[in-house]
Amino acid sequence: MKKVLIIAGSPRKNGNSDMLARQFAKGAEESGHQVEIIYLRDLKINYCQGCLVCLKKGECFQKDDANSLLPKMMEADVVCFSCPVYYYSVSGQMKTFIDRMNPLYDKMKDKDFYYMLTAQDDSHKQLDRAFDVFEGFADCFENIRRCGRVYGGGADKKGEIKDLPAYIEAYEMGKGV
Repeated sequence: MKKVLIIAGSPRKNGNSDMLARQFAKGAEESGHQVEIIYLRDLKINYCQGCLVCLKKGECFQKDDANSLLPKMMEADVVCFSCPVYYYSVSGQMKTFIDRMNPLYDKMKDKDFYYMLTAQDDSHKQLDRAFDVFEGFADCFENIRRCGRVYGGGADKKGEIKDLPAYIEAYEMGKGV
């Protein structure tokens, strides 16, 4: 049994990327894994100050919800990110979260990373640029395996993802964890 942590970065409750996160979770749970979904919109996470105190102390000096996520990231065997694409990048909530994970950069090893993005545009241009943000984040760690991507392009309105291949792909990817 693996510990699977899903970080959902949509500000919109029950939006398309939330639906992908739940599909991934469903597949992973059916395969016998322990799954937790964290919705960044429910947390108070301040912006990184760039002071690098976290590298010395092991956590940020700011007292917010980001510090509680550090142990969860460390304990997880599998980390899955799910969020919408805004202006060719990940959502602001997701980017703020990634910036605050700085204390993990020399500690996190041997994880499987999965990425799921949704965008209105069904060309891969927006999605590829946003995936680069996740790839850059994962490049900071040792022995990270990039295991899968789900492209949810063409999902404009809430719930439209159910009609796209990405909906089934997220479930199948979760089953294969």
